[in-house]
Amino acid sequence: MTAGSPGALADGYRLVVGPPPLEDYLRLRRDSGLSPKNEAQGAGAIAGSWSAVHVVDADGVPAAMGRTIGDGGWYFHIADIATDPAHQRRGLGRVVVEWLVADIRARAPQGAYITLVGDPPGQRLYRSLGFEDVAPSLGMALPIDG
Repeated sequence: MTAGSPGALADGYRLVVGPPPLEDYLRLRRDSGLSPKNEAQGAGAIAGSWSAVHVVDADGVPAAMGRTIGDGGWYFHIADIATDPAHQRRGLGRVVVEWLVADIRARAPQGAYITLVGDPPGQRLYRSLGFEDVAPSLGMALPIDG
């Protein structure tokens, strides 16, 4: 593996460029511990992605995923990094993030800025891939009920 290119997948897995089908997107979010979303939210997320990738198992069932939200100019946010618990600890999340970063490096203009929200389970992985804390900045959210 060279710097900036995705690593090899474990035997029986295959990387697929593009998002998983909607029902698998929703399942992977829910089962991996990310906040559950409804069909309208999931469809909008998939349609609004700048890029996406997922990993399928030997039976063709999506086992991991991730996507990039971006303006195409300088700002790119990696989101929805999720691995089915039955497939965790096999490097699938690492390969997904590596692919997304390599895709941004290959297609975005010089000076692109990549962000993500590193929940505790993924922080070690993200740091190992070169992501740094942005302190004193603090990630913030404004949930809209309804």
